[in-house]
Amino acid sequence: MPRYRITIEYDGTPFCGWQRQPDAASVQSTLEDALGRLTGANVSVRGAGRTDAGVHALGQVAHFDLEKVWEPFKVREALNYHMRPAPVSVLDCEEVSDDFDARFSARARHYRFRILSRRAPPALDRNRVWWLPMALDARAMHEAAQYLVGRHDFTTFRAAQCQAKSPMKTLDRLDVSRWGDEIVIEASARSFLHNQVRSMVGSLKLVGEGKWRPRNLDDALKACDRAQCGPVSPPGGLYLVRVDYAERGAELMAEPDADEE
Repeated sequence: MPRYRITIEYDGTPFCGWQRQPDAASVQSTLEDALGRLTGANVSVRGAGRTDAGVHALGQVAHFDLEKVWEPFKVREALNYHMRPAPVSVLDCEEVSDDFDARFSARARHYRFRILSRRAPPALDRNRVWWLPMALDARAMHEAAQYLVGRHDFTTFRAAQCQAKSPMKTLDRLDVSRWGDEIVIEASARSFLHNQVRSMVGSLKLVGEGKWRPRNLDDALKACDRAQCGPVSPPGGLYLVRVDYAERGAELMAEPDADEE
């Protein structure tokens, strides 16, 4: 059976998240329903990350197997046609080897979180940013964020329902910068714990408004205590930006306990 890899973007606002659920619209079920209309068969789609309700994607990756060979261009065009008017778009489709797995073959995942820091509420970016009508110190937030970079026990920033076997994760990047009225937080790692990014952002917000000093974030991390985490940020400002994979033929080191945002 031929295997296809797709790259998709979506507005997560109307969805219960990536993963299919009974009696609720999900990104996964939207894709599977479209594939069913295209092929007349039940097709299972596997994604690189299980984003939560309201979380968006600019470069989510998924794969699926079909019973016969289809031209990738036609698969992309047909999926985009059959998914209308749902806010999901297939950007790219290609046939890949049957050992490719969108989730377990991933070598890095990159997330972006957008905070709108101004008095006026968003008119065009509602549900796409976290609106905070206050000034935030982006430099202090970036200084604090560096305490979290590296390999740590991230229990403090882990949701209670997280299914990962271990709280140990390696955070490769956590940068905070200001773009005009926006505070942009970029996070990169091979895999993340459930709610890890939103939990870190919520704690960084406390630093930005002066309620915490940068060193307090290190104290919270070392406490390994969920009660020491700041308030979890809302999902609308979070985007799965990109998923990286090894070049063909390179060794892939899967993390089977990855539990995404």
